Amino acid sequence: MLNRLRFSRPRVRPAVASSLLAAVLAAFAHCLGSALAGSRPFGAMNRNVNDLGTQFVPFHAHLWDVLHGRADGGWLINWQSGYGSSFLPDVGTYLSSPFSWLVAVFPREEIDLAVYVTSVLRIAVAAAVMAWLLLRVRPGGRWWLAGTLGAAYALCGWSVIEASYNPMWLDGLIAFPLLCAVGEAIRDGRRPVRWFFGGVLLVAYVWVANFYTAYMATLGAGLVLVARLLMDGGPWRPRLRVAGKACAVVGLGVGLSAPLLLTVYAGTRHAYPGMGLTFRPAGWEDLLGRLLPATYSFSSPAMYVSGAVLVLACALPFHRGLAARVRVGWPVLAVLVVLSMQWGPTHLAWHAFAEPNGSPYRQTFVLSGVLVLAGWAAVGEGALPRRALWGGVGCVVLVGLAGAGSAFVVRWSWVGAALGLVAVAGALVLLGRERGQGRARRGYAVAAAVLLIGVTVGQSALTTAWGAKRRVAAQDDHAPYGPRQVAHRATIAEVDGWPRYRTDPGRTQTVHNDAMVVGGQGASYYSSVTSAVLTRTLSALGDGWNGSGRAPHSLDNPVTDALWGVGARLRSTYRQGADTEFTVVRGEAAPLVTVRDALPAGAGYGRSAFANQELLLGARVYERVPGTAGTCTPGAPVFVWAPGLKGSARLGAGQAVGFDARRGRVRAPMQQVGVAPGDGRVRVRLEGSGKRGAEVACLRGDRLAAAVRELRGAAEVSGVSFGDGTVEARVPGGTGNRMAVVAAPRIAGWRCGVAGAEPVPAASYLGMLAVPVGPGGGLVRCEFHPPGLRAGSAVGGAALVGAAGTGAAMWWRRRRGGAWGTEARTGAAPVREGEVAGA
Repeated sequence: MLNRLRFSRPRVRPAVASSLLAAVLAAFAHCLGSALAGSRPFGAMNRNVNDLGTQFVPFHAHLWDVLHGRADGGWLINWQSGYGSSFLPDVGTYLSSPFSWLVAVFPREEIDLAVYVTSVLRIAVAAAVMAWLLLRVRPGGRWWLAGTLGAAYALCGWSVIEASYNPMWLDGLIAFPLLCAVGEAIRDGRRPVRWFFGGVLLVAYVWVANFYTAYMATLGAGLVLVARLLMDGGPWRPRLRVAGKACAVVGLGVGLSAPLLLTVYAGTRHAYPGMGLTFRPAGWEDLLGRLLPATYSFSSPAMYVSGAVLVLACALPFHRGLAARVRVGWPVLAVLVVLSMQWGPTHLAWHAFAEPNGSPYRQTFVLSGVLVLAGWAAVGEGALPRRALWGGVGCVVLVGLAGAGSAFVVRWSWVGAALGLVAVAGALVLLGRERGQGRARRGYAVAAAVLLIGVTVGQSALTTAWGAKRRVAAQDDHAPYGPRQVAHRATIAEVDGWPRYRTDPGRTQTVHNDAMVVGGQGASYYSSVTSAVLTRTLSALGDGWNGSGRAPHSLDNPVTDALWGVGARLRSTYRQGADTEFTVVRGEAAPLVTVRDALPAGAGYGRSAFANQELLLGARVYERVPGTAGTCTPGAPVFVWAPGLKGSARLGAGQAVGFDARRGRVRAPMQQVGVAPGDGRVRVRLEGSGKRGAEVACLRGDRLAAAVRELRGAAEVSGVSFGDGTVEARVPGGTGNRMAVVAAPRIAGWRCGVAGAEPVPAASYLGMLAVPVGPGGGLVRCEFHPPGLRAGSAVGGAALVGAAGTGAAMWWRRRRGGAWGTEARTGAAPVREGEVAGA
């Protein structure tokens, strides 16, 4: 059997064989870890923690609807969330990767499985690309070893612990080796025209797929290229030319991504600011402890990478067979990356100078890539000398002891690290005994391969399983798509009346983006680009939110439902794992387009949510209760507005209603606590913290009905239609200073015109989209253009012209005997010598 194995000469090209091996190992190990943890889809344990369940799965479900033509709205406007939100910034933030679009081939009810499969596929591709890069850096290395190290990179702690539930981050895992390959091609100088165009397109691709991690990958690849140029030696001028050409390729590639990039940037600029965080570096003991397998922490970097990589990277300085600049260059680069993660200014630089709202070490995958490249430099050309081997093992032992006191290191960490260290040392000893030809040589190679592959798969599967279990225990989880969502979706479909009226999925929700999953058109919405206009308008009307303001709730209130055109609302009591019954509540809602008198100068929202609702409605509908006790009309619903209350409110001897505000993180919404008794005497008792400023009022249903009738009869609006980025309505003539008001937030990008007039930026009617209409009336048409798209298209066009012009000039110069790029090699002998030395 061993005689038939051909580890040194595979039947296919080494680069192809190593990439295939890396992809298979990475996918298998990740799935094995999920199965060991009993996590979906291999077990019953839920994996939809935090943003995976409440953002990414719902966004992929909405993408499925858009791709199949079943969404309310399209690529420009999402009418299902936030009463009408800009969708293109969400696409650029969460969905622009080609891997995301693969969900379209899955059944919609399997959306959780679709997201998991695309995540595993990303990990496999990252492994394959890294393996290909390693053989490009050192073509003579063992193909199976390159495949093993490629898999180790894709299975690093950052990937399986942090990015596996942030799927779009995994595109950065692919971007780093791709961009490093672009740098290698420019440095090498061969086929410059092909690699110029290829490099520009690859840069554009990774920045479109996920600009956030692509930014970090670009910084990391730039550092790798600088390190490689410093290790090359030779004259400075050719090396500076290489750096300049790399900057040009990156600049043109990023420019091509500008239509999407600037749209996302503009969406971020108009987004609600959220809660600012202060960076606190992790303790050095915890930092070193996270290099071990099976450790978990949300606030420290997941630096684990296979024990094989760690031993090889630590062995590099002791390898006297390599050039000194190589033995020093890679370790220095790795140390500088670690230090930059711990220092405030460079920490911000890694994150595009915006403090992350969550996990603070999102650039850790770059360190993993650097360690893999350093390990390959140590062993890519041949076996480790004994001195280097034991020097590497000793350093790993010291690192483990230095991190031994970390609270994140558990028993399984030591078991995985110890067994891995023994196996890696044994494998490298076997490689050192590989001599000559024949059965013995192949036997050593097979045994070494089995040990190194086993270490990578075993430690990574263990880390994946441990991370999956700890995430569920430490973070919020959200129910996967199942019978509740199926029933919820079916109920909404029965009563959905869009665009005549909205159907709100309800305040009791599975996730903050329920409308994207189950249908309907509600206020709830959770995104990094949730508009400030939406959050501030809904907050003024008494709504609550999570996510530091970026996840508004569904505001279950008859007045706001009437104002926003919610004609049907679902209510339910949700308990995970239990059957849920839905109740459809019908209400008299105002039309989605109304005609109103213009507001007096200076009119605006005040502190009281009850007064703000009345101002937007244009009628007095509440009876205020002074303090928390007073008299109301018997039978009138009693509402409490206490946005800062963490506790409960109780009307008389009735049932307590919970309020769960958390300063800066969660705002409590206005809620009904009961109805006024027969004698009309209302007394509300508030319990808990944050009671200051709370208000109580009773709603007069008869007054609300009269106000809605007045809005319906103020002017007969006809021909109302809502398209992807358009709103149309025909308004009759009238007198006075009138405005057509659309029940949608006035987010940036809306332009409107009346009776064929040139569209101008839309007006705002207390946060709603509005258009002044003259006495003649006519067709009102509003069009939505995502901010940043036009400027981005101009930049993208300029970058395209620049790339085409530069490429044509390079081609013409080569035709005339020039050699653009050949001078980049700083003289053939010095570069090739450095490469032979293991660079």
